[in-house]
Amino acid sequence: MITESLQSLYERDLHKLKIEIESYQNEDSMWKIDKSITNSAGNLCLHLVGNLNHFVGAILGNSGYVRNRELEFSLKNIPRTELIEKIEGTLDIVIKTLGQLNANDLEKEYPLEALGYKMTTEYFLIHLFGHLSYHLGQINYHRRLLDN
Repeated sequence: MITESLQSLYERDLHKLKIEIESYQNEDSMWKIDKSITNSAGNLCLHLVGNLNHFVGAILGNSGYVRNRELEFSLKNIPRTELIEKIEGTLDIVIKTLGQLNANDLEKEYPLEALGYKMTTEYFLIHLFGHLSYHLGQINYHRRLLDN
């Protein structure tokens, strides 16, 4: 079933996100921006956590999470340990929520038009996974370029 595949993929990449954040030699480097690199790894991490907690946890899992997207990009210098706790909490809520979905749930229309149009829950979960992977790659490059 696709929910099991999605759980496996989200788990894999959220673990990779944790490893990327842990791999910074200099914790301050996570918050660097430079030239055309306008989003720090720390802010991208906060953005991914906020995005998944909102669209998966709150909307599909009724977790009660309240998103403040603006803070995802404006907060700075959050300790690495706090970022890792946020990633681990996000992983828990995503896996729990996906585990509660069945094939009929995936075929239903996603409750929000988050991309500006109607789509199935399955489609949007695949989109969210692509979003996670995209920013994970940005964080990897950020670390390798700016973690001196």
